[in-house]
Amino acid sequence: MLDEVQNEIPLLEDSPGNISLFRPHIPKGALAELQDTLNTRWIGQGPKVAKFEEEFSSRFCESLPGVAVGSGTDALHLAYILAGVGPGDEVITPVFTCTATNIPLLYLGARPIFVDVEPGTLNIKTDELEKLVTPKTKAIVCVHYGGLPCNMDEIKLVAEKYGLQVIEDAAHAVGARYKNRSIGSISDFTMFSFQAIKHITTGDGGYLAIKDPEKLEMAKRIRWFGIDRSRKQLGIWENDIKEVGFKYQMTDLGASMGLAALKEFDTTLEYRRELMFRYQNRLQETESFSVLSKETSETYHAAWLFTIKSNRRRDLQNMLAQNGIETNQVHYRNDRYSIFGTGRLNLNNMDEVEDKYLVLPLHTQMNIGDVDRITDLINNFNMKN
Repeated sequence: MLDEVQNEIPLLEDSPGNISLFRPHIPKGALAELQDTLNTRWIGQGPKVAKFEEEFSSRFCESLPGVAVGSGTDALHLAYILAGVGPGDEVITPVFTCTATNIPLLYLGARPIFVDVEPGTLNIKTDELEKLVTPKTKAIVCVHYGGLPCNMDEIKLVAEKYGLQVIEDAAHAVGARYKNRSIGSISDFTMFSFQAIKHITTGDGGYLAIKDPEKLEMAKRIRWFGIDRSRKQLGIWENDIKEVGFKYQMTDLGASMGLAALKEFDTTLEYRRELMFRYQNRLQETESFSVLSKETSETYHAAWLFTIKSNRRRDLQNMLAQNGIETNQVHYRNDRYSIFGTGRLNLNNMDEVEDKYLVLPLHTQMNIGDVDRITDLINNFNMKN
């Protein structure tokens, strides 16, 4: 369904003077942690995965149980299974997100029911949730776009009224808070991503926080082919396999990077937020240009993406590329992808912003001067246009 052809703006060369959209953040202690792991008998799933799970849960999930897995997509698939999603079920989910949020629903034969966006945040439009609930609805999924928490109170009200599970896709939102509660401690399930360019990277990886502790052992089994590893490692071979499982485990190599990242996470997040606020303070908003996804009194922004809206988005993007600044839209409305079979829906806010939003560079290898350079270029462009 993506039938509109536009001239592509290529990735910029990784050369001096250019500012890339994303860069991996490799923590200072990563090499030492990896070397320590390589000197042990465990490089697959072993004691460091367990240690990472414990430390991550304590830091971000108010010690809720959870499992570390091979990707955020793995974690979402597990969440949907544990929530009881199956063939013919409907799941209310954002139209604007990475396809990884919604593709695992197709694994299970479920149908995503897409929700429009809030115009100022690109998070789901919560006042439309209730009208989408049907007898087939099983769960509500929300994505904290860019690191800004959704309105969790409104989501929970609808979920509780209709007996629905809430699944948070917090791939952007490690370290975010809603009304002083850590994202990761609020809902039935919360997924985090440790993909290469996230705040915390394990090369690739994910984590699923689970509110109901009785579902933890099932999650551990499904993560490893349906096998109870703790019993198998005791040499007990009579274990039955009752669930179809997957190879979704994190490795100790990945967990080593995660453990190193946790040690410096506060500094990492503080620096990203400093860059975010520098952008906000310097960019001059006009009738045709604005900053999206701003922090409020009820939210604490994790500053993974910095997104703007421009009526001349394409021209602005070309100008920035010509000046060595890489930008992109990053995520796209999912209803336009053929795999979801919906066709382009009539979603007023998504329709209005679809060709206007643009993500600017925000990562720890940038400095304040880089932000000033980018904002000067944008402000000058807006003044002339």
